[in-house]
Amino acid sequence: MSRRTPADAELAHRLGRRSLLGVAAGAAAAALVGAAAPTAAALGKGRGAPLLPPGRLGIQLYTLRDKVATLGFDKVFAELETYGYDEVEYAGYTQGSAGDITLAQLKRITRDHGLTGIGSHVGYWSDDDPNAYTFAQNLTKVLDDAQALGLKHIGTASGPFRYGSTVDAWKRAADDFNTYGAAARKRGMKFYQHNHAEEFSFATDRPDVRLYDVLLAETDPDLVHLEMDIYWAYVAQHRFGRRADGTPAPFDPLAYVLKQPDRYPLFHVKDGERDIAERDGYRMVDVGDGDIDYRRFLTAVGQTRGGRRDHHWQVEHDAPIVDSLVTARRSAAHLHGLRARGC
Repeated sequence: MSRRTPADAELAHRLGRRSLLGVAAGAAAAALVGAAAPTAAALGKGRGAPLLPPGRLGIQLYTLRDKVATLGFDKVFAELETYGYDEVEYAGYTQGSAGDITLAQLKRITRDHGLTGIGSHVGYWSDDDPNAYTFAQNLTKVLDDAQALGLKHIGTASGPFRYGSTVDAWKRAADDFNTYGAAARKRGMKFYQHNHAEEFSFATDRPDVRLYDVLLAETDPDLVHLEMDIYWAYVAQHRFGRRADGTPAPFDPLAYVLKQPDRYPLFHVKDGERDIAERDGYRMVDVGDGDIDYRRFLTAVGQTRGGRRDHHWQVEHDAPIVDSLVTARRSAAHLHGLRARGC
């Protein structure tokens, strides 16, 4: 079909506006990326409707930590605007040698570049500092800052290992998360937890029980939400695909989402190239350069109730990279170019 959908029109309008706003920045970015840009074949050009929901592409700013610390938020956000990003997920509210910045200034800069602050990562707890900026030590301050930035989500990338790796330990952590979720909800926000691979490991006292399943079962779905890091979930398939006794324990990350789609408002989109020589089974690469089937993942989530309306996709790259702006641009280009199968 060649008929233009409202989603296509919205995407074209947004990208067109950003091209006009950032011609100079876009030209610099094109020179920066050069031959590294994805090919038309890699983007699936001209095939089907866009899979990425309009207005829902973000980036976790940890990816750009080097640029934020040297160039500052304003210059980094100017680049992200030209790449077609809609949202940012904060990884702290400071900008290193670029100078001091207030939350009000950060909120304004974000808005001025057509971006929305969708969430932020804050530590779960600290054993060393009773005044640490964490949910456990400073819940009110954490929520005050998130509210000042107008965030809809506030979460942690810390695993629920505060009390250990037993079933009861994770039940205690789930109680903590329910408390944080209730407090966030009173402020009009959703509390969420972002996984790494270890959340999918097995309880030390119950080798037949996956810890992630304890977290899902013991947290209130109305109070505690999940941000699935898709890459780390696929790593967990490799690392924790067998129980301690060697028996297979396969799982599909996508199946978790499809079972409870409302619990997953946010996703981390990163890619990996399969490498069984690596402990993790993958080597992290830019989105589109790896083996994770994002066409399948976006299609399936988009077909759930409210899938295009209620989910946000945040590009991330944890590992050191040559140029984080190149990674941000290439990843956005690939995701914007993904098309549904067919024509």
